[in-house]
Amino acid sequence: MELTSKHVVMDLDDSPREAYRSGPLAYLRRRTPYDGVFLALILGVDAYVLHRFGASMGYWVKLIFLGATTALTLLAWGWTPLKNLAIAVGALSLLGISQYYGPGGTPVLARGEQEFLLKFFLSSQTAILWMAFLFFLSTASYWVGMFTGSGVAADGTQVHDARGWHSNFAQYFGSRLAWVGVTMALTGTMMRWFESYLVGADVGHIPLSNLYEVFVLFSWLTTTLYLFLEHKYRTRAMGAFAMLVVSAAVGFLLWYSLVQGAYAIQPLVPALQSWWMKLHVPANFVGYGSFAIAAMVGFAYLVKLNGEETSWWKLTPLWLLGFVMFFEPLVFRQGGISEYWGVFAGVSALAVAGILYGRRRIASHLPSLEVMDDVMYKSIAIGFTFFTIATILGALWAAQAWGGYWSWDPKETWALIVWLNYAAWLHMRLIKGLRGQVAAWWSLTGLLVTTFAFLGVNMFLSGLHSYGKL
Repeated sequence: MELTSKHVVMDLDDSPREAYRSGPLAYLRRRTPYDGVFLALILGVDAYVLHRFGASMGYWVKLIFLGATTALTLLAWGWTPLKNLAIAVGALSLLGISQYYGPGGTPVLARGEQEFLLKFFLSSQTAILWMAFLFFLSTASYWVGMFTGSGVAADGTQVHDARGWHSNFAQYFGSRLAWVGVTMALTGTMMRWFESYLVGADVGHIPLSNLYEVFVLFSWLTTTLYLFLEHKYRTRAMGAFAMLVVSAAVGFLLWYSLVQGAYAIQPLVPALQSWWMKLHVPANFVGYGSFAIAAMVGFAYLVKLNGEETSWWKLTPLWLLGFVMFFEPLVFRQGGISEYWGVFAGVSALAVAGILYGRRRIASHLPSLEVMDDVMYKSIAIGFTFFTIATILGALWAAQAWGGYWSWDPKETWALIVWLNYAAWLHMRLIKGLRGQVAAWWSLTGLLVTTFAFLGVNMFLSGLHSYGKL
């Protein structure tokens, strides 16, 4: 008898049905028309880039480019918002690039200050400023949602609306703002990449080379990772905490770019003139972003766990640690505390105090402890995987650039400390069943180690990585 889909779906345990549902062909059958359109767009982009720029791209650069577009396709097939994001960023980037072309058909960098769309929306610096504004607004909206709308029912379950998400417009709006912020961040990144070639053919590079560029990367990448977890766990309440660390990063970015003038496009230093940078840096920041989310969810876990605690002195460690998390290490730089960082630290202290003061109301909106515990675990597992890959890639890059895989440079040493910290966390989780309050505290304090490895080394220590020094 001919096997048809009608026969295959009759029995859940029927092996032909399992064969139909698994395998590459079954995966392709489940693709939607939108998936097909997205694939066609990606293939078109691949063909155009290779035809237009292939002669100036090395073998490994071509391989990285095709690997990145393939990974984007597979990820976007599994998560529709990523398709929407990629198409929106592509359209806005092309629109912005077109504005740089004058009547003679030659792109001119000065048009960034002349054309309305570039000056107010789409030039790299303007788009990144929009990103900062939108992320701040998103964070505020998530927090408004903590004190409005429905919370958790008496049985511990989340109150949902008809669409399956909990009914809280402020947090829904915060989520939408976060998506728009990511879109503007990526558009700004693509525009900066294009603008670097307008500065000079020998200056052009992918914008991953200095603290300004990687803070933009950290901000949108961390937000995107959180939005994926928000979608996966069907709760937006954790966004109030996750977006706090993004806002802290954006606060540093604004100071670093506007006060220090670090937004200017500079040529790559010799050590960074390598295709290894295109692999090592993004992998590193998937790790940093994931660890940051785990830490902030750990903070939320402790707030919920202590939601009924009435003795303030028992919450002192959480208050102090929370204050340190937002108190950027830069305030300890030589020359004392600047006015900007003094205000930043004061606002941070008030924010942490406000969170602990309103902990009962906040706890009623947060998902269950089990959900947050699982989010911490998944975030650290993802971060550890990518950080391990980044460390291996960094060793290979070091061997090529400096003649040795490992030199105990301060950056390398602290990267190893970060790796060992989270390796120990995962070991205790998988072997000893680490859960609950200890896991949350460890996750939260782990971000202090990560922050020093990311920023502190650049500020206080010198070594082979001192090209990122403040």
